[in-house]
Amino acid sequence: MAHERRIEVHPDCEAVCEFDPSLTFECVDSCTWCCQHGVLLYDHDLLELAGRANLNDATTDFRGRSFVKREEKNRDDHTGEDGAACYFLSEDGLCELHAEEDWKPARCSIFPLEVHLLNGEIHVTVRDSAEEHCKGLDVSERRVIDNLDAFLPEVLWSLPDPTTEIEL
Repeated sequence: MAHERRIEVHPDCEAVCEFDPSLTFECVDSCTWCCQHGVLLYDHDLLELAGRANLNDATTDFRGRSFVKREEKNRDDHTGEDGAACYFLSEDGLCELHAEEDWKPARCSIFPLEVHLLNGEIHVTVRDSAEEHCKGLDVSERRVIDNLDAFLPEVLWSLPDPTTEIEL
């Protein structure tokens, strides 16, 4: 790929970035598109979440993986076509975990990026669906390439498979 470059994100943790280095991203008010999907939880996320919420209420298992539940919401502007969104998405369109706990699962940090493993290396692209739906792409001065540590938690390098395209 023309934009491919290897970057040290954390000490001894490199990622192969396969997106335009001029790409910028900043969450924008009223855009909850990413919250309309089930959030994949890695094991460390489950442990963190257990201290913040009732796992029986907030999570579900699907095909051997743990996810934050999607549930029916009363606001159409914050839901998917089926009227559902992330369990933690509040009525004001903000994430309860991020707003109240200053924490979010790794999968939420990664968005709008997508991670996959290739030949034992973490490769990073922009999710195809984000390019189509995310309002936060290319609306600010915050270059993704300069802030990769905020998008890619260090724990990704310790996972046997940090692939993020798995959906609920």
